[in-house]
Order: sequence, then structure tokens, then C-alpha cells
Amino acid sequence: MLLDVHSHLDYPEILNKIDEIITNAKKAGITKIITNGIDPISNRKCLEISEKYDIVECGLGLYPRNALKKDVEQGVLKAEYDFDIDEEIQFIIKNKDKIVAISEVGLDFVDGESKEQINDFEKMISLAEKLNKPIVIHSRKAELKCVEILESSSIKKIMMHCFCGRKHIVKRIRDNGWYFSVPTTIVKAQQFQDLVRDVPITQLFCETDSPFLSPYQDKTNEPAFVVESYKKIAEIKKMDFNEVVNNIYMNWQNMFE
Repeated sequence: MLLDVHSHLDYPEILNKIDEIITNAKKAGITKIITNGIDPISNRKCLEISEKYDIVECGLGLYPRNALKKDVEQGVLKAEYDFDIDEEIQFIIKNKDKIVAISEVGLDFVDGESKEQINDFEKMISLAEKLNKPIVIHSRKAELKCVEILESSSIKKIMMHCFCGRKHIVKRIRDNGWYFSVPTTIVKAQQFQDLVRDVPITQLFCETDSPFLSPYQDKTNEPAFVVESYKKIAEIKKMDFNEVVNNIYMNWQNMFE
């Protein structure tokens, strides 16, 4: 009953050996993987993957456009950033019964605050409200702004993906009853270890963000490695491993079912 609630199975590092990756996940006891779209190309590929593999679910979303553009220009990513957001929203609406969340969406202020980003984010929030879907949030260098905008919405099922905000914002999110997904880098990242100490198990998920954030220095991350997040949470919370698994599975039922 292990879950990887945030991955990117459409990235070449994963996609080029997807059958092996899915087999590894099943052997590790993974029963659900969410693969998350970030642009029109990615959204279509993630849908295709989720329809092919029984343990894969799909989230459709739009990553902040200027962050997409930067990654493309730096050769980090092949993506589409010059898109019509309203057209893509219609595509997501058309496929609403095939997805479990609006994901991955949010704000990225690494290169400064952007009004276009905020407008796009607000449209994705409205979409989640309209479809009554959970929403999964990217909030790099924009944690407080994301929280403020989300608090003005009617959405209750919110997951903060790989959250790196300050402790007072963690507390605010916790008090709002939202969720956090804990990446596999918790094995070495003090910030995520502190977050797990401060947040009830009833508000935690585990993720890999595959192919990124590997817990192993010499390996590309993949969903099978999500077990490392579970182990570390059990250690920090002083809980039995199976108790952690069961609690997080109940969180899945509350959030995604």
C-alpha cells in the first residue's frame, strides 16, 4: 500500500525504461503512483502513461511559464511554454474523469514575482474548484504568496509538494488542514525532517519527484525509492513502519478518493 504521490514519469530518464520502472515499483510494494503534467506536451504524455499502467494515476496541470521557459533555454527540459492557457484548461476539463488532481501548478519566484504567473495560478485554482479536484502546489520562493491565494479559494484538498517554506508558514498550512508531500531527500535534508516533526501523520504524504531528488547519490530517482520517505517518517515519528503506511493510505482516501 505504498504511494508515490508525485512523480514525472514522462521525463526521458524514466520514460526510456518505463516498463522496468513500473516493475520495480510493484516489487517494492507501490500500489499508486501519480504522474504529473506540467505543460501541454507533458499533460498528454502523462495521460497516456496512466492509461497504460494500472498503478499509475494522472494529475494534469501547468507549471509556471517563466520557469518552464528558463528550463527550456538552459537545456534542462523539453517543454512548451508559449501556450494558450484557456485552451489547455479546456483539454483538462475534457479529461476530468481520467485524473485525480490538478497538478502540478503554482508559483516560482526564483527570478522574481510575476503577474502572469499569478493570473495563471488563479485560473488553475478556479479550475480545481470547478472540477472539485484536489490541487498540488509548486511554491518555490513563493510560499507565502501561494498560501495567501489558496486561502482565498474554496478548495479544501490541497497538497504542498516538496515544501521548503519557513516554519511559521508550515504551521499556517498545518492549521489550515492541508497536506504536505515529503520527498525522498528527507533522508539527508534537515528541513524536511523538521517538517515531519511539526506536522501530524494525518497530513503527510510521500513522494519521489522522480527523476529528481534521489535519496541515493549515484542513482536516478524512481517511484520504488519512495520507501525511504516512509522509513524516515517512521523513525522521526517513532512509529511502526506499517502504521505509517496505513495512516498515509488513509490520507490518500481522504484526499484523492
